[in-house]
Amino acid sequence: MSHSGACLCGAVSYEITSEVKETGACHCAMCRKWSGGVYLAVAVPKDGMKITGEDQIGICTSSPWAERAFCKTCGSSLFYRVTAEGPMQGEMHVGFGTLSDVSNIPFTGELYIDLKPEAYSFAGDGRHQMTDAEVTAMFAGEA
Repeated sequence: MSHSGACLCGAVSYEITSEVKETGACHCAMCRKWSGGVYLAVAVPKDGMKITGEDQIGICTSSPWAERAFCKTCGSSLFYRVTAEGPMQGEMHVGFGTLSDVSNIPFTGELYIDLKPEAYSFAGDGRHQMTDAEVTAMFAGEA
């Protein structure tokens, strides 16, 4: 099943050409500020998405290992891209809310679980959860 989506105004649209297996949540302070709450996203490998309207994409370097893309016209958060060298370089985490159809995409994990605000929680158990230190080690190669 292919997945497509767009920003709020439609200036940027995309089609994911790789399989979408799951969605996850990020509770880090940057994702909360960027999304206005928890950031839900689907992982897409490098070159796993065709984008239309790339000239309308703004980029913000948000950490030593990643950048965030947004629509210059409406400001919608589009994706987070890993820039650090290594096997994850180029991987994108595309905003779940920008997908046109989110049916049959299981919610399987949470990042920065130790930074999650007390004001909310998700129903259900059994999701993979990683702490700040574990995520930092995964992306930046340091503990």
